[in-house]
Amino acid sequence: MSADSRFALGTELEAELQRNEFNPCVGQVLLSESPRSRVWFIRLEPGERVGFHRHVLDYFWTALTAGKARSHVNGGAPKTSEYFAGQTQHMTFKRGEYMLHDLENIGSDTLLFITVEHLESANEPLPLPPSVTPRGLDAGALQS
Repeated sequence: MSADSRFALGTELEAELQRNEFNPCVGQVLLSESPRSRVWFIRLEPGERVGFHRHVLDYFWTALTAGKARSHVNGGAPKTSEYFAGQTQHMTFKRGEYMLHDLENIGSDTLLFITVEHLESANEPLPLPPSVTPRGLDAGALQS
């Protein structure tokens, strides 16, 4: 995937998309990093969202809880998705392809995801900011 057509996001979302066009942080917490993978965690309470970030690496995500979310992919119209606990999706990108998106919890339940990026992919990994290093989860992070 790559950006071809754009939807009118509105001033704030468009500005955020531009600021984060090359944001490599595909989760809120980097749990682990090895020469072959990065493991990320996302926890979204109802109404919370993860800002725009760029996927260039092959990866998969698993929903740990059920819920409903909205996402703008590559600047397009909002897409609503429903998730079930254990749902997993694998994504693959050819050289030069990417996906730029956000994720907002529009349901009434907490959404939890694990995302695993494969560093050995067609594209080079985007460098992480120096402040992003692997760390554990805060006590209770998995509790609703």
